[in-house]
Amino acid sequence: MTPSTEQIVSKDIEDQAVQATGFEDHHGPAKGFSRWLYTTNHKDIGSMYLWFSLAMFMTGGCMALLVRLELFQPGLQFLEPEFFNQMTTMHGLIMVFGAVMPAFVGLANWMIPMMIGAPDMALPRLNNWSFWILPFAFSMMLMTLFMDGGGPNFGWTFYAPLSTTFAPPSVTFFIFAVHMMGISSIMGAINVIVTILNMRAPDMKMMKLPLFVWTWLITAFLLILVMPVLAGVVTMMLMDIHFGTSFFSAAGGGDPVLFQHIFWFFGHPEVYIMILPAFGIISEIIPTFSRKKLFGYSSMVYATSSIAFLSFIVWAHHMFTVGMPLAGELFFMFATMLIAVPTGVKVFNWVATMFRGSMTFETPMLFAIAFVVLFSIGGFSGLMLAIAPADYQYHDTYFVVAHFHYVLVPGSIFSIMAGVYYWLPKWTGNYYDEQMGKLHFWLSFIGINITFFPMHFVGLAGMPRRIPDYALQFADFNAISSVGAFIFGFSQLLFIYNVVCCIRKRNQASKQVWEGANGLEWTLPSPAPYHTFTTPPKVD
Repeated sequence: MTPSTEQIVSKDIEDQAVQATGFEDHHGPAKGFSRWLYTTNHKDIGSMYLWFSLAMFMTGGCMALLVRLELFQPGLQFLEPEFFNQMTTMHGLIMVFGAVMPAFVGLANWMIPMMIGAPDMALPRLNNWSFWILPFAFSMMLMTLFMDGGGPNFGWTFYAPLSTTFAPPSVTFFIFAVHMMGISSIMGAINVIVTILNMRAPDMKMMKLPLFVWTWLITAFLLILVMPVLAGVVTMMLMDIHFGTSFFSAAGGGDPVLFQHIFWFFGHPEVYIMILPAFGIISEIIPTFSRKKLFGYSSMVYATSSIAFLSFIVWAHHMFTVGMPLAGELFFMFATMLIAVPTGVKVFNWVATMFRGSMTFETPMLFAIAFVVLFSIGGFSGLMLAIAPADYQYHDTYFVVAHFHYVLVPGSIFSIMAGVYYWLPKWTGNYYDEQMGKLHFWLSFIGINITFFPMHFVGLAGMPRRIPDYALQFADFNAISSVGAFIFGFSQLLFIYNVVCCIRKRNQASKQVWEGANGLEWTLPSPAPYHTFTTPPKVD
């Protein structure tokens, strides 16, 4: 039967409507678990990364609280020294590889296509695979705790020969888990680069990219360059353990210091992999709540690129005490101090953006300001550690623990929380509880300062890190640190409760969400539709 003209016109209008909205029944989300197992949608995958990161953050946090519980008083209280070592090791590994990095990848998955006007990530099936590797990798790592000899007990930096000669049998499973994490990171990085370079809106030139997109583009290149180095060093460990090689054994002609060189050639760019996306988030939030354009956009891009480049030539500042020649110590000392210049440019630009702005202090802005202040404190203590002769006093003490926690907690963790609060109404279509958000911020802010600031003093007084017991003169400051850790840890329950309530309640958010917010993501409805930008948007 031949269709009538009226039927043809009607079908034409339906097709146009489907094309305009980007929706059709079989293009919407599937139902049940299969939606999450098979999804290639960047929003679904971003959400899975974020939930996984939150689960790992709470797991690693519980391990940290066990460590602080043991250190509340001198003497062995609750944990055997062997289990204490496993908790310190697993806490570091889970927080770095399981909490911070997946959270940033989740934010990238959610926001980069929306910020550049792309319909999705460039390689959606690869995107799905890169996520689903992670739960298996971390399940394997956590299961090592229940194996004969227990889990990894040699610190998150797994220095050889401690990790190859004296390690428990479960170290083989740990190495396999690290390989899986590395594969996931490399695939995610390739996806980010291809998406940004090939799928941004036609009018969006590189120097018009949002700062969060720029910082992630640079981070993705760092990941591709350094994750194979990590894979190489853990493979060398595997060979030493099972195949009779002596890469890191002096008895067989190897060199334990070689391990440190290779590890830190990965490890120091890794530090910037965990902080550059944070710079991007803060560079989105501060202009919004200052009602001003970001001061010095191009200098921020160049500063980020400079930091990424310099991160490759400073690795041995972790190794001043291994017996490097004087020329090597001087080179790495001055190269490390040089990083303070582009970092200082960033801090100056954030402060200049806030200067004389019409500032308001919603929860994302509070986290952003705390980031600028506390990250600067971490930067100053980093400069102290960069001075080679002084580092002989600081090395392997709690001063180092204080330094990198001031960088990573107010740096990475606070910026992730700021980003979640900032974009959550866009994701869910609902406003979160602002008062609860501010209570969460103040408890977290007070908690981390009580936790980590006293560590500077016990470190300067000579307390070594990674010990389950300590001398009596360190007792008071350790007790204060433990109290702060529990304040910070339990305040995160407020964060989870606020996020869950925001998802479930119906306090409808507007399309703009925040007065003063600019960018393509704010042109979309709230909540953001399952499919967006099926036709490239015009960029003003």
